[in-house]
Amino acid sequence: MLDDLNRIRKFDTGRVAESIEALPKQIKQVLSDFKSIEIPPEYKRVNQVVVNGMGGSNIGVGILKSAFSQELKVPVSITPGYEVPAHVNKKTLYVFSSYSGSTEEPLSVYEEVKRRGAKMIGIVSAGGSKLEQLMKKDNLPGYIFKPKHNPSNQPRLGTGYSIFGISMLLSRAGLFKINETEIKEVIADLEQRNGDLAPDSPSVKNQAKKIAAKLFGKEPVLVAAEFLIGNVRAMRNHFCENSKNFASYLTLPELNHYALEGLANPQNLRKNLVFLFFTSELYHPRVQKRAVLTKEIVGKDGIEAIEYKLTGRTKLEQAFELLQLGSWITFYLAILNQTNPAEIKWVDWFKKKLDE
Repeated sequence: MLDDLNRIRKFDTGRVAESIEALPKQIKQVLSDFKSIEIPPEYKRVNQVVVNGMGGSNIGVGILKSAFSQELKVPVSITPGYEVPAHVNKKTLYVFSSYSGSTEEPLSVYEEVKRRGAKMIGIVSAGGSKLEQLMKKDNLPGYIFKPKHNPSNQPRLGTGYSIFGISMLLSRAGLFKINETEIKEVIADLEQRNGDLAPDSPSVKNQAKKIAAKLFGKEPVLVAAEFLIGNVRAMRNHFCENSKNFASYLTLPELNHYALEGLANPQNLRKNLVFLFFTSELYHPRVQKRAVLTKEIVGKDGIEAIEYKLTGRTKLEQAFELLQLGSWITFYLAILNQTNPAEIKWVDWFKKKLDE
């Protein structure tokens, strides 16, 4: 079924496959765009970063936070919603992240954040949205990008813009250092792997198609650790919205302290769940051992477990290896579920009702 390109095209009317393939092009565009973007010197004198963005507009920050955790000089928190944490003040870099620029939650706190005297910054797609207008009116620094390499126009599929957009902004603010040579290596790896994961690559050698087939009809539980935690958080979003397939995620080593005993009941867990472990030789040695033992316990409880071992040379390469793989897995699971991976009918219905 997954090798039938006509069937894939039948369901993928929203051009999701094109957006997934365009991830390296998105990153290249960000690197080019930032040749002309500057951040005021006073933005370098902050002691925390707070990001307000919803759904697809904050998964990039989550990946950044995990992948660069050992390079970031100040803590980064994701606080989406209608309230401003008490710790936001003049020493805070507050990021308004909205792909559409019309997301009500970050817009609702704009004036309060401004009143607090925080250093404000924005990231938004071009198009004349409310956030873009505010940024121009108040002369806010930030990144207003043209999403020319995201034909699906779904924020969750513009991760190249969101991850490297915020990464470059924080780098220009002096909060960590971007290694552009490593980024170019990431781009080259993504371009090479697209050939192995794209729809015209047959199931016999396509790892994304193989894993999607194993997950069909199941509820995936994604397991990762350390620098890949942001990835499984993003992948949960992609399972739910691309595949229309509920998924959850657990993280090592924390899950060893609460989740293991919960695998016993209810009895239908054995039928419904499948654990998908993402393992890495770059994890702490104790975490690597924990992953082996955790997978063994899952098997002893009669629950299916799948392992995928990341092969990238660096943590950043592995983070993008998993981002790309996960996007393709959820795309193929959407095809198996006979659904359009771009469509989000309940999200659209909900937003319409919320405004009535």
